[in-house]
Amino acid sequence: MSEIDLTQVKSDKIVDARGSACPGPLMEAKKGIGSVPVGGILEVWSNDPGTKVDIPAWARKVGHEFLGVLEGDGYDRVFVVRKK
Repeated sequence: MSEIDLTQVKSDKIVDARGSACPGPLMEAKKGIGSVPVGGILEVWSNDPGTKVDIPAWARKVGHEFLGVLEGDGYDRVFVVRKK
């Protein structure tokens, strides 16, 4: 897989889960992915350290593509491509 410059990614939907503790950001991602078109990108903002583990694991389990994490200013930006 080619490296993707996450700073250039245009997300179809941003879920702001900052301030939400685990498993809140994951629950928000699960709700949010439904409003993203197949092939579209969901971006989750979270300052919970578990999100960087939870969302990639969930994406793999359900068949979406985890793109990566950008460290934001006090929070992480997690990117997932909806595959189905």
